[in-house]
Amino acid sequence: MTDPLTSRFVEVEGLRLHYLDGGAGEPVLLLHGWPTSSFLYRNVAPHIARGNRVLALDLPGFGKSDKPLDASYSFRFFDRILSGFLDAIEVPTVGLVVHDLGGPVGLHWLVGNPERVSRLGLLNTLVYPRPTLALVAFIVGSYLPGVSSLLTGRWGLKKAMDIGTCREGVVTPELVTGVQEPFPDRPSRRALLKSAHGLHPKGMQTIGQGLPGLDLPVRIIYGKHDRILPDVARTMASVVQDMKLSDEVVTVLDAGHFLQEDAPDEVGQLLAEFFAP
Repeated sequence: MTDPLTSRFVEVEGLRLHYLDGGAGEPVLLLHGWPTSSFLYRNVAPHIARGNRVLALDLPGFGKSDKPLDASYSFRFFDRILSGFLDAIEVPTVGLVVHDLGGPVGLHWLVGNPERVSRLGLLNTLVYPRPTLALVAFIVGSYLPGVSSLLTGRWGLKKAMDIGTCREGVVTPELVTGVQEPFPDRPSRRALLKSAHGLHPKGMQTIGQGLPGLDLPVRIIYGKHDRILPDVARTMASVVQDMKLSDEVVTVLDAGHFLQEDAPDEVGQLLAEFFAP
Protein backbone atom coordinates (compact mmCIF):
# COMPACT_ATOMS: atom_id res chain seq x y z
CA MET A 1 0.00 0.00 0.00
CA THR A 2 2.62 2.52 1.16
CA ASP A 3 5.94 2.41 2.95
CA PRO A 4 5.59 1.58 6.64
CA LEU A 5 4.97 4.40 9.07
CA THR A 6 8.05 5.57 10.95
CA SER A 7 8.07 5.67 14.76
CA ARG A 8 9.43 9.02 15.99
CA PHE A 9 9.82 10.94 19.24
CA VAL A 10 9.82 14.66 20.00
CA GLU A 11 10.03 16.64 23.23
CA VAL A 12 7.26 19.08 24.19
CA GLU A 13 7.15 20.85 27.56
CA GLY A 14 9.71 18.42 28.88
CA LEU A 15 7.63 15.40 27.84
CA ARG A 16 8.80 12.81 25.35
CA LEU A 17 5.99 12.28 22.86
CA HIS A 18 5.75 9.41 20.43
CA TYR A 19 4.12 9.59 17.02
CA LEU A 20 3.90 7.68 13.77
CA ASP A 21 4.91 9.57 10.64
CA GLY A 22 4.42 8.51 7.04
CA GLY A 23 3.51 9.64 3.56
CA ALA A 24 3.92 13.08 2.01
CA GLY A 25 1.79 16.08 1.21
CA GLU A 26 -0.69 18.01 3.32
CA PRO A 27 -0.40 16.66 6.89
CA VAL A 28 -3.25 14.92 8.70
CA LEU A 29 -3.14 14.57 12.49
CA LEU A 30 -4.85 11.47 13.93
CA LEU A 31 -5.91 11.57 17.58
CA HIS A 32 -6.88 8.44 19.50
CA GLY A 33 -8.94 8.10 22.66
CA TRP A 34 -9.06 6.08 25.88
CA PRO A 35 -7.32 3.64 26.40
CA THR A 36 -5.71 3.42 22.96
CA SER A 37 -2.85 5.13 21.12
CA SER A 38 -1.51 5.68 17.62
CA PHE A 39 -1.54 1.86 17.40
CA LEU A 40 -5.29 2.14 16.77
CA TYR A 41 -4.59 3.76 13.38
CA ARG A 42 -1.96 1.26 12.21
CA ASN A 43 -4.26 -0.14 9.49
CA VAL A 44 -6.05 3.12 8.71
CA ALA A 45 -3.12 5.51 8.35
CA PRO A 46 -1.48 3.79 5.33
CA HIS A 47 -4.57 4.54 3.24
CA ILE A 48 -4.37 8.25 4.09
CA ALA A 49 -0.61 8.25 3.53
CA ARG A 50 -1.15 7.51 -0.16
CA GLY A 51 -1.90 11.21 -0.69
CA ASN A 52 -1.04 12.95 2.56
CA ARG A 53 1.54 13.04 5.32
CA VAL A 54 0.08 11.21 8.31
CA LEU A 55 0.92 12.09 11.91
CA ALA A 56 -0.58 9.70 14.48
CA LEU A 57 0.26 11.04 17.93
CA ASP A 58 0.33 9.21 21.26
CA LEU A 59 -1.18 11.76 23.64
CA PRO A 60 0.59 12.16 27.00
CA GLY A 61 -0.49 9.33 29.29
CA PHE A 62 -0.92 6.90 26.38
CA GLY A 63 1.05 4.64 24.09
CA LYS A 64 4.80 5.20 24.06
CA SER A 65 4.54 8.84 25.18
CA ASP A 66 5.48 9.90 28.69
CA LYS A 67 2.85 9.34 31.36
CA PRO A 68 3.43 12.05 33.98
CA LEU A 69 1.51 11.71 37.22
CA ASP A 70 1.89 15.42 38.00
CA ALA A 71 0.17 16.58 34.78
CA SER A 72 -3.36 17.94 34.93
CA TYR A 73 -4.58 16.22 31.73
CA SER A 74 -6.86 19.23 31.39
CA PHE A 75 -8.09 20.91 28.22
CA ARG A 76 -5.46 23.64 28.63
CA PHE A 77 -2.75 21.02 29.07
CA PHE A 78 -3.71 19.20 25.88
CA ASP A 79 -4.12 22.51 24.00
CA ARG A 80 -0.49 23.35 24.80
CA ILE A 81 0.66 19.85 23.91
CA LEU A 82 -1.00 19.84 20.48
CA SER A 83 0.27 23.31 19.56
CA GLY A 84 3.71 22.49 20.95
CA PHE A 85 3.85 19.20 19.07
CA LEU A 86 3.06 20.79 15.72
CA ASP A 87 5.45 23.66 16.40
CA ALA A 88 8.22 21.21 17.32
CA ILE A 89 7.89 19.31 14.04
CA GLU A 90 7.34 22.57 12.11
CA VAL A 91 3.85 21.85 10.84
CA PRO A 92 1.69 25.01 10.82
CA THR A 93 -1.64 23.53 9.72
CA VAL A 94 -3.18 20.05 9.61
CA GLY A 95 -6.22 18.09 8.70
CA LEU A 96 -7.58 16.65 11.95
CA VAL A 97 -9.19 13.28 12.75
CA VAL A 98 -10.51 12.63 16.25
CA HIS A 99 -11.91 9.60 18.08
CA ASP A 100 -13.28 8.94 21.58
CA LEU A 101 -11.43 11.05 24.20
CA GLY A 102 -9.36 12.50 21.38
CA GLY A 103 -12.57 14.20 20.22
CA PRO A 104 -12.87 16.65 23.12
CA VAL A 105 -9.09 17.10 23.18
CA GLY A 106 -8.85 17.87 19.47
CA LEU A 107 -12.08 19.85 19.18
CA HIS A 108 -11.25 22.12 22.12
CA TRP A 109 -7.88 22.84 20.53
CA LEU A 110 -9.57 23.42 17.16
CA VAL A 111 -12.07 25.91 18.62
CA GLY A 112 -9.15 27.90 20.05
CA ASN A 113 -6.93 27.51 16.96
CA PRO A 114 -9.23 27.36 13.92
CA GLU A 115 -6.51 28.76 11.65
CA ARG A 116 -4.40 25.62 12.21
CA VAL A 117 -6.97 23.09 10.92
CA SER A 118 -7.94 22.77 7.25
CA ARG A 119 -10.37 19.83 7.42
CA LEU A 120 -12.03 17.82 10.18
CA GLY A 121 -12.82 14.11 10.39
CA LEU A 122 -15.08 12.99 13.24
CA LEU A 123 -15.20 9.32 14.22
CA ASN A 124 -17.07 7.79 17.20
CA THR A 125 -16.39 10.49 19.73
CA LEU A 126 -17.60 12.72 22.53
CA VAL A 127 -18.62 16.22 21.47
CA TYR A 128 -21.17 17.74 23.84
CA PRO A 129 -21.32 18.17 27.64
CA ARG A 130 -24.33 15.87 28.06
CA PRO A 131 -22.98 12.53 29.40
CA THR A 132 -24.52 9.19 28.57
CA LEU A 133 -25.37 6.59 31.22
CA ALA A 134 -22.53 4.41 29.92
CA LEU A 135 -20.05 7.26 30.27
CA VAL A 136 -21.30 8.18 33.74
CA ALA A 137 -20.94 4.54 34.84
CA PHE A 138 -17.38 4.46 33.50
CA ILE A 139 -16.39 7.71 35.24
CA VAL A 140 -17.92 6.62 38.54
CA GLY A 141 -16.21 3.25 38.30
CA SER A 142 -12.87 4.87 37.53
CA TYR A 143 -12.94 6.56 40.96
CA LEU A 144 -13.62 3.30 42.87
CA PRO A 145 -10.34 1.59 43.89
CA GLY A 146 -11.33 -1.98 43.04
CA VAL A 147 -13.17 -1.11 39.84
CA SER A 148 -10.51 1.31 38.63
CA SER A 149 -7.86 -1.38 38.99
CA LEU A 150 -9.97 -3.68 36.83
CA LEU A 151 -10.58 -0.99 34.19
CA THR A 152 -6.88 -0.21 33.73
CA GLY A 153 -5.52 -3.74 34.25
CA ARG A 154 -4.96 -6.34 31.57
CA TRP A 155 -8.50 -7.72 31.91
CA GLY A 156 -10.13 -4.30 31.66
CA LEU A 157 -8.10 -3.19 28.65
CA LYS A 158 -9.00 -6.36 26.76
CA LYS A 159 -12.62 -6.00 27.83
CA ALA A 160 -12.69 -2.46 26.39
CA MET A 161 -11.77 -3.87 23.00
CA ASP A 162 -14.30 -6.71 23.33
CA ILE A 163 -17.07 -4.23 24.08
CA GLY A 164 -15.85 -1.65 21.58
CA THR A 165 -15.77 -3.93 18.54
CA CYS A 166 -18.46 -6.04 16.92
CA ARG A 167 -16.94 -8.05 14.06
CA GLU A 168 -15.97 -11.67 14.64
CA GLY A 169 -12.25 -12.29 15.10
CA VAL A 170 -11.25 -8.63 15.41
CA VAL A 171 -9.87 -8.89 18.96
CA THR A 172 -6.69 -10.77 18.10
CA PRO A 173 -3.69 -11.41 20.38
CA GLU A 174 -1.85 -8.69 18.43
CA LEU A 175 -4.59 -6.16 19.18
CA VAL A 176 -4.79 -7.09 22.86
CA THR A 177 -1.01 -6.84 23.25
CA GLY A 178 -0.96 -3.49 21.47
CA VAL A 179 -3.52 -2.05 23.89
CA GLN A 180 -2.11 -3.62 27.07
CA GLU A 181 1.60 -3.10 26.44
CA PRO A 182 1.77 0.66 27.20
CA PHE A 183 0.46 0.07 30.75
CA PRO A 184 2.71 -2.54 32.37
CA ASP A 185 2.82 -1.15 35.91
CA ARG A 186 0.92 0.81 38.55
CA PRO A 187 2.29 4.31 37.68
CA SER A 188 1.34 3.98 34.00
CA ARG A 189 -2.14 2.77 34.95
CA ARG A 190 -2.54 5.64 37.42
CA ALA A 191 -1.71 8.05 34.61
CA LEU A 192 -4.30 6.35 32.41
CA LEU A 193 -6.90 6.87 35.13
CA LYS A 194 -5.88 10.49 35.61
CA SER A 195 -6.30 11.14 31.90
CA ALA A 196 -9.97 10.15 32.24
CA HIS A 197 -10.57 12.65 35.04
CA GLY A 198 -8.88 15.81 33.80
CA LEU A 199 -11.31 17.17 31.20
CA HIS A 200 -13.63 19.66 32.91
CA PRO A 201 -17.28 19.98 31.78
CA LYS A 202 -16.71 23.69 31.04
CA GLY A 203 -14.34 22.64 28.28
CA MET A 204 -17.09 20.54 26.73
CA GLN A 205 -19.35 23.59 26.86
CA THR A 206 -16.66 25.57 25.04
CA ILE A 207 -16.71 22.96 22.28
CA GLY A 208 -20.51 22.99 22.00
CA GLN A 209 -20.57 26.78 21.83
CA GLY A 210 -17.68 26.95 19.35
CA LEU A 211 -18.80 24.38 16.78
CA PRO A 212 -21.40 26.57 15.02
CA GLY A 213 -18.75 29.22 14.36
CA LEU A 214 -16.31 26.89 12.62
CA ASP A 215 -16.04 27.12 8.85
CA LEU A 216 -14.20 24.13 7.38
CA PRO A 217 -14.96 20.91 5.50
CA VAL A 218 -16.16 18.11 7.81
CA ARG A 219 -16.55 14.38 7.28
CA ILE A 220 -18.34 12.26 9.89
CA ILE A 221 -17.70 8.50 9.86
CA TYR A 222 -19.06 6.42 12.71
CA GLY A 223 -19.65 2.79 13.61
CA LYS A 224 -23.34 2.15 14.13
CA HIS A 225 -23.05 -0.50 16.88
CA ASP A 226 -21.25 1.59 19.51
CA ARG A 227 -21.77 0.09 22.96
CA ILE A 228 -19.34 2.54 24.60
CA LEU A 229 -20.97 5.71 23.23
CA PRO A 230 -24.43 4.33 22.37
CA ASP A 231 -25.89 7.74 21.52
CA VAL A 232 -23.33 8.40 18.80
CA ALA A 233 -26.01 8.77 16.10
CA ARG A 234 -27.74 11.50 18.10
CA THR A 235 -24.41 13.20 18.76
CA MET A 236 -23.53 13.29 15.08
CA ALA A 237 -27.01 14.51 14.15
CA SER A 238 -26.47 17.42 16.54
CA VAL A 239 -23.10 18.17 14.94
CA VAL A 240 -24.75 18.19 11.49
CA GLN A 241 -27.36 20.64 12.74
CA ASP A 242 -24.95 22.91 14.63
CA MET A 243 -22.40 23.07 11.81
CA LYS A 244 -25.07 23.20 9.06
CA LEU A 245 -23.66 20.18 7.25
CA SER A 246 -25.43 18.33 4.44
CA ASP A 247 -24.26 14.91 3.21
CA GLU A 248 -20.98 14.58 5.09
CA VAL A 249 -22.06 11.60 7.25
CA VAL A 250 -21.16 7.96 6.63
CA THR A 251 -22.52 5.27 8.95
CA VAL A 252 -20.42 2.10 8.98
CA LEU A 253 -23.14 -0.48 9.55
CA ASP A 254 -21.03 -3.42 10.70
CA ALA A 255 -18.72 -1.57 13.11
CA GLY A 256 -18.68 -0.56 16.74
CA HIS A 257 -16.92 2.09 18.77
CA PHE A 258 -13.44 1.10 17.59
CA LEU A 259 -14.33 1.26 13.93
CA GLN A 260 -10.61 1.48 13.11
CA GLU A 261 -10.44 -2.18 14.18
CA ASP A 262 -13.78 -3.36 12.79
CA ALA A 263 -13.45 -1.67 9.39
CA PRO A 264 -9.91 -0.31 8.92
CA ASP A 265 -9.88 -0.45 5.12
CA GLU A 266 -13.30 1.17 4.74
CA VAL A 267 -12.51 3.91 7.25
CA GLY A 268 -9.05 4.44 5.79
CA GLN A 269 -10.34 4.77 2.24
CA LEU A 270 -13.08 7.19 3.28
CA LEU A 271 -10.59 9.39 5.11
CA ALA A 272 -8.09 9.15 2.27
CA GLU A 273 -10.73 10.41 -0.18
CA PHE A 274 -11.72 13.24 2.15
CA PHE A 275 -8.20 14.50 2.78
CA ALA A 276 -6.87 13.90 -0.74
CA PRO A 277 -5.41 17.04 -2.36
